[in-house]
Amino acid sequence: MDLALAMVVCGLGGVIGGLIGVGGGAVFVPAMTILLSKGQVEAEATSLLMIALVSIVGAWRQRSYGNVNARDAAMIGLLSPVGVLVGVVIANEVPERALRIGFAALALYMAWRLLRRAFGPEDPESGQPADPSGDDPPGAAGSPASGAAPPAGRESAGAGDPPPAARPTTP
Repeated sequence: MDLALAMVVCGLGGVIGGLIGVGGGAVFVPAMTILLSKGQVEAEATSLLMIALVSIVGAWRQRSYGNVNARDAAMIGLLSPVGVLVGVVIANEVPERALRIGFAALALYMAWRLLRRAFGPEDPESGQPADPSGDDPPGAAGSPASGAAPPAGRESAGAGDPPPAARPTTP
C-alpha cells in the first residue's frame, strides 16, 4: 500500500466525515477498493474500525456544540451491533461483486434522496428542506396524528375537501 496515498485518503475521509456527518465509510470503502486496490470485504472490515475512531472524535467535537442527541445515539448504538453481526456473516458469504453492486446501489439511492432534499422546496418557517413527497410524517405539525395546526401556508384539507385554492371564501 502506498503510504502517501493512504494518508491522503484518511485525511480526506476525516474531513468529509466531520463536514457532512458520515463516519467515513462512504469515503473509505470506495477509496480503499479503487485507489488502494483492496477487496470489498477487506475494505468494509477495515472501514468498520476506522469509522469507530472517526465517529468518536467527530461526536466528541459535535457534543461541544450541543449537536448530539444522546437518546437517539444510545438507541441506535445499542441496536446496530446486532445488525453488524448479521451483516458481517452475509458479507463473508455472498460474492464480492454482489457487495460492490449493493454498496454502489445504496450510495446512488442515498445521493438521490439527498439531492431531492437539497434542491427541493424549503419549509418557510424552519428554513429546513420540506418533505419532497409532500407527506408529513405521523405526529408532525399539521398531520392528523399530531393534533396541532398545520404551519402557516400549509393548511391541510380534510378527506374529500377541495384544495385550499378551490375553497369558497366567506366574508
